[in-house]
Amino acid sequence: MKYELVVFDWDGTLLDSAGAIVRAIQSSCRDLGLPVPEESRARHVIGLGLVDAMRHAVPELAPDRYQAMVDRYRFHYLSGDHQLTLFDGVPEMLERLKRDGHVLTVATGKSRAGLERALDHSGLRPMFQASRCADECHSKPHPQMLDELMAEFGMTQAATVMIGDTSHDLLMARNAGVDALAVTYGAHSHDHLLDHKPVACLHSVSELSQWLKNFA
Repeated sequence: MKYELVVFDWDGTLLDSAGAIVRAIQSSCRDLGLPVPEESRARHVIGLGLVDAMRHAVPELAPDRYQAMVDRYRFHYLSGDHQLTLFDGVPEMLERLKRDGHVLTVATGKSRAGLERALDHSGLRPMFQASRCADECHSKPHPQMLDELMAEFGMTQAATVMIGDTSHDLLMARNAGVDALAVTYGAHSHDHLLDHKPVACLHSVSELSQWLKNFA
C-alpha cells in the first residue's frame, strides 16, 4: 500500500454539487443587487472557505456585507442540497478502499455543519474516519487540514494523497508536501488542473477508482 491515508475533497469530487454552488452564488448576488459573476468565475472559488469564496467571486462586495452574502448563499444552496447526488461509483470506490485498509478522510471548504449535513444525506458517514472543514482550519490552499489529518493518524507525507477537483486542492497538497490526484469532472478544467502538476488527472470516478486500485 503506497498511500495509507487517502484524503478526499467533497464538493465536485464526491458530490455532484458544483453547478448548485454556482447557481447559489449567482442568486445571492441578484438578491443583494450585486454584479452577478460569470459561471467560470463562480466555479473557480469552489473549494475555498465560504467567506474567502465570496470575497473572490464578488470583489465588489463590501466587508460589512459578507455576512449578508453568506446568509443568502446558504439559503439558496440549502434549499436544494437534499436533491444533490453522489457521482456514479463513489460508494463502491470508497467501500473498496476502506476494505483494503486505507484510512479515508475529508478535507473540505464546507463548514462543519454543512459537511455533517452532507454526510447524513449521502449515507457516506461510515466511510470516513476523520474530516477537516474550513471553519475550523485555515481555508485551502493553506496546508493545515492535511497537516492535522496526517498528525491525527501518524501518517507521513509519502503515505498521504489528496484527491480534488480544484487548483485549491492541488495547491494545498503541494503546500503540505503530499501527492495530489486531480479529477476533471468537478469545478476546474483539465488544463487548469494540469498546470498544477498532479500525479494524475482522472476524468471519471471509474478512472479514479481504477488508478487507486493500481497505484495506491
